[in-house]
Amino acid sequence: MAVGVLWVATCLADQPPAVLDELVVTGERTGPGMWHVHRGAAEVWILGSMSPLPKGITWRATQVEKVLGGTSQVLVQKPFEIGIARILWLLITERSVLMVRGGKRLKDVLPADLHARFAALRAKYGEGPDKWERFRPLVAAAFLQQAAFHQVGLSTRLDLGAAVRTLAKKHHVRVEEIKIAGVGDVMDALKTLPPETESACVAASLVTIEQDLPRLLERAQAWASGNIERIEKLREPAEVDACRVALDAGVGAAELIARIRRTWASTIEKYLQNAGVTLVVLNMDLLLEPGGVLDELRAQGYDVDAP
Repeated sequence: MAVGVLWVATCLADQPPAVLDELVVTGERTGPGMWHVHRGAAEVWILGSMSPLPKGITWRATQVEKVLGGTSQVLVQKPFEIGIARILWLLITERSVLMVRGGKRLKDVLPADLHARFAALRAKYGEGPDKWERFRPLVAAAFLQQAAFHQVGLSTRLDLGAAVRTLAKKHHVRVEEIKIAGVGDVMDALKTLPPETESACVAASLVTIEQDLPRLLERAQAWASGNIERIEKLREPAEVDACRVALDAGVGAAELIARIRRTWASTIEKYLQNAGVTLVVLNMDLLLEPGGVLDELRAQGYDVDAP
């Protein structure tokens, strides 16, 4: 859900929305790691995607191209569809969800210690003292995180799915888009988000900006070289874990997150029922988290070979 909020905030900030940054593909050496899930003659190769990534990062498609040579279909997540008309519509119809209500400002609803940190980071990344004060805490934090990412050269608009679509077209492989969640689902989850959960996730965004940018850069480089072991060792700050736990303990957000996990696991299982090879592009966090998609597939008795 946090990724969805960040994406919506990014689109709100970019009017009209920016074109997706290019993810540069090269053919040398090993690239991002791929998990091999199989049973009998049915095979699914899973390519873990990651966000944010450094602008201009190159990833090596050697293994992906090899798999595509014998693949029947590629599964990618259907992108969020949010153009300028939808942005304006959201600002009109969902104003109470995105903005601070009752004539208040961010400083009136965010705990004082969090707002002080927010204000310091806002000043550090070159924004004025009133910037984002009308937005609700989680949306304002997403704006700030996006500004920090931009300044250090990280991008949340690098779409691995789009790059794999291009490679699939080159190999004449069918691409199926899996609809996981839309902007409306994120809005519905925001409507039921408790204030304490929102504060926990704002704290996660702030600590990410304050302390975690070097880890994100190192994690991205480990992804590009297929070093899954290094990725697993680069632990997230405790505040990020606390945000995730709080979201999982809620209602709307928990239901959305669970549906995303369940949809991917069931979709992959469907393609493991019959002989053939399928390539899936799936968010790395959904793969590696405890109880995530890989754990679910193992629990169902499928063989899962790590990269």
